[in-house]
Amino acid sequence: MRYSILSILVVWLSAFGSAEARIVGEEVSYTGDGITMKGYIAYDNSMKGKRPGVLVVHEWWGHNAYARKRARMLARLGYTAMAVDMYGNGKTADHPKEAGEFAGMVRANMTGAVKRFEAARATLAAHSTVNPDKLAAIGYCFGGGIVLEMARRVVDLKGVASFHGSLGTKDPAKPGAIKARILAMNGEADPFTKPETIAAFKQEMKAAGAHYEFVNYPGAKHAFTNPDATALGKKFNLPLAYNKSADRKSWKKMKAFLKSIFS
Repeated sequence: MRYSILSILVVWLSAFGSAEARIVGEEVSYTGDGITMKGYIAYDNSMKGKRPGVLVVHEWWGHNAYARKRARMLARLGYTAMAVDMYGNGKTADHPKEAGEFAGMVRANMTGAVKRFEAARATLAAHSTVNPDKLAAIGYCFGGGIVLEMARRVVDLKGVASFHGSLGTKDPAKPGAIKARILAMNGEADPFTKPETIAAFKQEMKAAGAHYEFVNYPGAKHAFTNPDATALGKKFNLPLAYNKSADRKSWKKMKAFLKSIFS
């Protein structure tokens, strides 16, 4: 009996290990806006044929382990995902001051930001596992704001999903300009997102004729999807906090959104 149980356990662990091993991670370098950027592509190499591709835009901390984690999670769902690098040379920040400077420089030059994003989009589209006609993007915090800006600028995407991203813009979308479907998910208790900003975003989307959905998660603060957010908030005295319920619900919402835009 003991031998049989041990045998079953060994088989189960082997199967689990094999399933995990199917997710391949590739380091990639690409150039845009005159700089070299370092990305990471994840996909399931046991799958046959081409599949949709999803770009993952990092928080203001830069292209770090969290962005790569989300790329691997998308790979497990059957997509090829690319954690992009909007700062260049894989730069990351350890302090909010530095992170704010990095993010601010990108936001201040949206023409350059589009070039950087387009370089990442082209890199993902060219991957051997990707159907270039089925591309989307998701983003977190800074990255959430970036994917919304790319939708405003008619970058070729089926849809974008923003997690606790900045909603405001200096260049509101013109009527009929937004082609991608939009999912914006926000923390209702996020002090960075004011009620008037939400109202302006909704009005902008309606005026542009965009196909969009806005979701507010009760009790969720900024960075609610990141398990490290609470510790970072305490360390730097910032209103950041992980919210397990909002994290799970928003990921489930995104999964349905991607399935819908790629169907």
